[in-house]
Parts: sequence; C-alpha cells; structure tokens
Amino acid sequence: MTLLPLDPDQLLSTTRAVRRRLDLTRPVPNDLIRECVAMALQAPSGGNEIVMRFVVVRDPAVIRAVGDVYAQCWTKYEASPRFAGKLPRHTDELRAQQGRVVSSAAYLAEHMGDCPVLVIGYLNRRLDGATGAAAAAALCSVLPGMWSFMLAARARGLGTAWTTIHLMMEEVVADLVGIPYATTQQVCLTPVAWTDGTDFKPALRPDPDAIIDWR
Repeated sequence: MTLLPLDPDQLLSTTRAVRRRLDLTRPVPNDLIRECVAMALQAPSGGNEIVMRFVVVRDPAVIRAVGDVYAQCWTKYEASPRFAGKLPRHTDELRAQQGRVVSSAAYLAEHMGDCPVLVIGYLNRRLDGATGAAAAAALCSVLPGMWSFMLAARARGLGTAWTTIHLMMEEVVADLVGIPYATTQQVCLTPVAWTDGTDFKPALRPDPDAIIDWR
C-alpha cells in the first residue's frame, strides 16, 4: 500500500468529485477496494452496529447496464427545477465554477458505464415511511463510512464521485447488481478509478462565518 503524501487537511480539502479525470482504462485491484472498505468500517456507527454494506460492481456488462440507467436518470434530473445548471450563482467566479461542475457531471453521465469499478453504499434496511429522526439515525451509520471510503480512495490515488441520481430508479439498479430492493436502502453510487494526476485543489467555498450561527 502506497499512500499519497497528504496531511489530514490536504486530504480533507482535496477529495473532490472526480469525473473527467478518471482513468477509465486502468484496472483497480481488489485489494485497494478492500483497504478502502476497511477504513470505512472505522467510521462512526450508531450503537456500534455495522449496518452499512457495499456492493462492488466489476462485471463490465453490469457496469454498462447501470451506466444506461444512470444516463436515463441524468436526463430526468436535467429537466428538473433542482438541476445544478439552473441554480443561481451571484458572481462570475461562482457561475464559472458551477458551469465546470455541470459539464463534468454530464461527462460522468455519458461515461459511467465505462468505469472499471462501481461501488454502491447501502443500508441493510429500508427507510420508506421512516420519521426524520429514524432516517437520520440510520443514515448516520452509513454516510460517514461512505465518505471515509472516498477519503481512503483519494489517499491511494483513486478518484470517486458521490452520486445519488440513480436513486430515481433504485429498484432497477438493485435488480442489476443483485441486492434485494425490499430490504435494503441505497444511499450512494460512486465510480472508482485511478485519477489522471493527483494534484487536486480545494473548491471555492464561502467563508466559515457565512454558515455559522453563533449562539
């Protein structure tokens, strides 16, 4: 295992959603995926109960099929009022950043089916009809682990991109990858691939005081 020379702040501030810079041709070893899952297992989990699960998709035919579903969901997303390309940005710099994000997300929608590995993080129960408190408690036992997986991937020179668009057709994806829709809740889909270079930078973000409500 060789890790990139990143200190904790560099790792946290440069683990970006990687789309255009994914190397779609280079195989990703199983052992690296296992190492990332091992790091995910160290994340917080309510009641110390391990309820998160990962499905790692390596079969090219299944990846292509999931990519087709993802592309359909992307088309629906583009037409929705919450599409990232329609959200207002109030400076030229922010509008330029948003344009780059939308362009790269569209690229991923076109190439999801070409990725060497897809990973879906999911919960071993469904949350349909759950209260906000119950859903938050359950998801907080999965989402930190998924983010830890992505941080571990970045440290190893791998790129990821947090996506949920496929959840528009969650049951179809569940059938494709062989997990039971009736008893699982998918929370995130990410491609996993080596990156073209490792020189990622922090994103443009507001000043911390802009989002802190001091009491």
